[in-house]
Amino acid sequence: TLERVIADPRMTVKQVDDRGPAAVPPPLDPKIVQPAERLLARYYPGVPLAPMMSTGATDGIYLEAIGIPSYGPPGLYGDPDGNGTHGLNERAIVKAVYTGRDYLYDLVKAYAG
Repeated sequence: TLERVIADPRMTVKQVDDRGPAAVPPPLDPKIVQPAERLLARYYPGVPLAPMMSTGATDGIYLEAIGIPSYGPPGLYGDPDGNGTHGLNERAIVKAVYTGRDYLYDLVKAYAG
């Protein structure tokens, strides 16, 4: 894609390291998605469940490579500035922590049956 966008035969793109298998999104299995959507409607009314790829550290890519789908629950809501993520001023909104905790607790209970 980069070579096509750059469109200059004098330029080349070369991968310089191998970070493991390519990411493959898991199927949106209703057994996974429906409980998450139901609880999302309770805790965050009007907010849709939107699949996304996590850019943080996860073993999901290695599990997917051997056929085990991996899903992660939504994260905490925060300020658009990123809340100083992983910096000396990292912070979280207290209400978001408690609501996120309750959502995750109920989600685990729903999956566990």
